[in-house]
Amino acid sequence: MSASEARNWQQSWQQQTNPTIHTEPERKVKVKINKKRWVTTGEKVLYTVCSAIAVTALFFIVSFSISVDSINRDVQQMEQQMDKQQVQNENLEYKVKELSNPDRILKIAKENGLKIQNAEVKQASTISN
Repeated sequence: MSASEARNWQQSWQQQTNPTIHTEPERKVKVKINKKRWVTTGEKVLYTVCSAIAVTALFFIVSFSISVDSINRDVQQMEQQMDKQQVQNENLEYKVKELSNPDRILKIAKENGLKIQNAEVKQASTISN
């Protein structure tokens, strides 16, 4: 007899003599622990996509507002330059009217030795021909 047959015979003999004792092989019980995740992977993907879209939208909003602000500043500068130019033009128009005064022209003509043949001095702007 081989050793394994002898063991089998010994175990069967013990079971016959002590029927109350049962030798069953021990079973290892694996306990599964379900870890409940707060956020599933699908939700993580959705949150990531939504946050990326939100960040991109905020970036474009900020860049648009910056460009609008820049354009508004340029417009204000142009308006200020226009106002200055209008004031300068008005001053120059006033000086033209002042310098084209007929009395002043006659006075300068007499100082420079010019003889006035006709006492009527007409302004150049009133002559139609």
